[in-house]
Amino acid sequence: MELYSYFRSSAAWRVRIALAYKGLRVDLHPVHLLRGGGEQYEAGYRALNPLGVVPTLIEGSRVFTQSLAILEYLEDLHPEPALLPSDPADRAHARALALVIACDIHPLNNLRVLRYLETTLGVGAREREAWYHNWITLGLKALEIEIARPGWRGPFCLDAQLTFADICLIPQLYNARRFGVDLLPYPTLVGIEQACLALPAFTETAPGNQPDTPREPAP
Repeated sequence: MELYSYFRSSAAWRVRIALAYKGLRVDLHPVHLLRGGGEQYEAGYRALNPLGVVPTLIEGSRVFTQSLAILEYLEDLHPEPALLPSDPADRAHARALALVIACDIHPLNNLRVLRYLETTLGVGAREREAWYHNWITLGLKALEIEIARPGWRGPFCLDAQLTFADICLIPQLYNARRFGVDLLPYPTLVGIEQACLALPAFTETAPGNQPDTPREPAP
């Protein structure tokens, strides 16, 4: 398998976590989202991923895009160790939590949207930050309430079962810290983060440990 990735892409990090957790080998191809206006927009990469985003997974002659679809594909082909519960209701719950992040938080705050706010709409840095904080805070508040319901035992989003929800949550909290979001109101989420970061699948695939991680702090 081959994975086109960017060290700081939260969507790509989701896939890296799943691959590592399942013990699957992958050849990593860095795609720098900033260099030269963004390597994701070059013709060669757009031939693989017409939307010009990461990640892209290739296995044989098949090309897979969209991180959640890739997670589902990996789970179907390599069901052990599982990243979805066996109970249908719990599976739906795990997917719902993951989709809060992948559909309701992340798309409003990714690089393409933030660039559009600045370059096309002329939004200033302060307004851009307010935009980011508004949408991520709404999402994290909902997740904190949804996860920490009576009976929740931890240490992960669905108690002892590591799932797609955790795989999506950890990169999102990383992004929140990058943009100065206060995480003190979300002790449940931060506790889950600590439990996940104790696992090699999360630490080995983290942005600071990638082959394309710059030696100097990235802009």
